[in-house]
Order: sequence, then structure tokens, then C-alpha cells
Amino acid sequence: MEEFSTEEAVKEAVENAEEMTEATENSEAEQTEADKAEGEAKESKKGFKKKEKKKDKRDEQIEQLNDRVLRQMAEFENFRRRTEQEKSQMFSMGAKNIIEKILPVVDNFERGLATVEEGADPFADGMLMIYKQLLTTLEEAGVKPIEAVGQEFNPDFHNAVMHVEDEEVGENIVVEEFQKGYMYNDSVVRHSMVKVAN
Repeated sequence: MEEFSTEEAVKEAVENAEEMTEATENSEAEQTEADKAEGEAKESKKGFKKKEKKKDKRDEQIEQLNDRVLRQMAEFENFRRRTEQEKSQMFSMGAKNIIEKILPVVDNFERGLATVEEGADPFADGMLMIYKQLLTTLEEAGVKPIEAVGQEFNPDFHNAVMHVEDEEVGENIVVEEFQKGYMYNDSVVRHSMVKVAN
């Protein structure tokens, strides 16, 4: 009976040892798989971090390029606005120069026509028609005569060359105009030369 129990004990011991070996192998295999999975996770995190860093540099470059493009567009818009403004100023200055050169011709027409009666001479009538056409063309271009006689003296529009005492007229009133003044749009091309009362 002891032999039997010894044999059984040996069998049990061998079975236990085999079971323990299998369990150890299984736990080692599980540990190895866990280690592998952990290693892969670490590697993927490292790769992800590397990708993130690369992405950050690219994002920075994109932001820098976008910023440069926006600045260039703003500079171009400012340049366009500035050149348009300069063009309009140059046009206005050129127009004023031409008008200043035409005004003495208008003055001469007025002096010549003041000596002739209307309807007395066909030549004078022709000159009067040309004068009226010239005034109409100037008015269409934005040139208007400055109101002077009967108006209060304004140094922005009038140039006083004479002063007279007259009780019938109010103070600082223009009583006579020697040379007509003109405006182009909202700026004075030539001041009116006037005589001011009181």
C-alpha cells in the first residue's frame, strides 16, 4: 500500500510540476505579450510626438506665410488707395492750372463785349455767343464765378483792393468788383478783386 501511495505521490508530484511549468510558461508568455504591447504603445507615442513636433513646425510655417500674405495684401491696398488719391490730386491741380490760364481770355471777352451794344454789330453778336459758350463749358467742368457785389466781405473768396466810406451800405459789404473771382469745385482758383464799404 505504501508503494501505491508512493507511486501516486510521485505521479502527483510530476503532474504538479508539469502544471507549474505550464503555468509559468503561460505567465511568461502573457508577460512577454504585455511587454510587447507596452513597448509598441511607447513606440507609437514616440512616433506620435515626433509627428506632432513636425506638425507644429509646419503649422508655424503656415501661420508665418499667412501673416506675410495678409501684410502684403494690406500694403498693396494702401498703395492702391494712395496712388488713386495722388492721381485725383494731380488731376485737380492740372485742371486748376488750365482754368487759371483760360480766365484772362474770359476777362478780355468781358472787357471787349462791355464796349459794344448787343444787336448793333453781327461780329460782336458772334463774339457774345462764343463767350456764352465758353462760360457754359467752364460751368460744366465745375467752374463757377464767385458772388461778390452786395455780399459781405469774406477773405476766403474776396481780395479787397479799395475801401470806401458809404453810409447807405452796411459794414463790410462789397460795393464794386474789379475782377471776377472763380471757384473750381470747392476750391478758389482766383479771388475776386473788390472794393469794400465801411
